[in-house]
Amino acid sequence: MIEKIHLSHDFHALTGVWLESVRATHDFLSEEDIRFYHQRLRTEYMPYVEIHAIKNSNGDWIAFIGLSADNIEMLFVHPDEMGKGYGTSLLEFAIKEKGILKVDVNEQNRNALKFYQKHGFSIVGRDATDGEGKAYPILHMKLIRQT
Repeated sequence: MIEKIHLSHDFHALTGVWLESVRATHDFLSEEDIRFYHQRLRTEYMPYVEIHAIKNSNGDWIAFIGLSADNIEMLFVHPDEMGKGYGTSLLEFAIKEKGILKVDVNEQNRNALKFYQKHGFSIVGRDATDGEGKAYPILHMKLIRQT
């Protein structure tokens, strides 16, 4: 079941999901940059998006999505839970329940790129750097066809 996150105390557990997911999928990031983004996640990123998350049968947070008014800002799944449909469930929630049809993806994150393309998203733009000005190109994607 997808739950809306209201309390910042849940951010701690979700940043753990983020960290494990990033370590498993973002091999292009340096350890220094992982620490840089991790330090900002709870205080500078998460409070400014609408977060929805999924718990496993043990009651542990295993996946979450962060949404702005018109963009998927983040979607992370714990590596032990990848491939089980949680990312797809969160993506479909964003599309069907929130009407969000855009996402930004790190160009080097080929698995994320394939995931969004599989769900009908196409690249519509590119920035040479990320939002922090770091040399991690960002692909802007938009849902062109629904699967």
